Amino acid sequence: MTTKDENESCCPSREISSCTVESIVTIDERGQMVLPKEIRERAKIKPGDKLALLSLEKDGKVCCLSLIKVEELEGMVKSRLGPVINEAFKESAGGKDE
Repeated sequence: MTTKDENESCCPSREISSCTVESIVTIDERGQMVLPKEIRERAKIKPGDKLALLSLEKDGKVCCLSLIKVEELEGMVKSRLGPVINEAFKESAGGKDE
């Protein structure tokens, strides 16, 4: 019987083209953290920008967190779902009697 390595990452690193540890941040007593200025500048994150917090779960535990700008996430969703939704509308419109 094999046992799972407790330190094994759940993030599929081989599927990510460029993933690096940019910084280590500390969560304060209010649950807040500070993104370092250099990272905010490189990512063009400004005050008021919205970030989506994505999580990856393994064995019922959250093991990987990632931040993405909301407009980037919207673009990803639209590029993936847009063609599917357009096709669904074409099919439903084609099936109606006019």
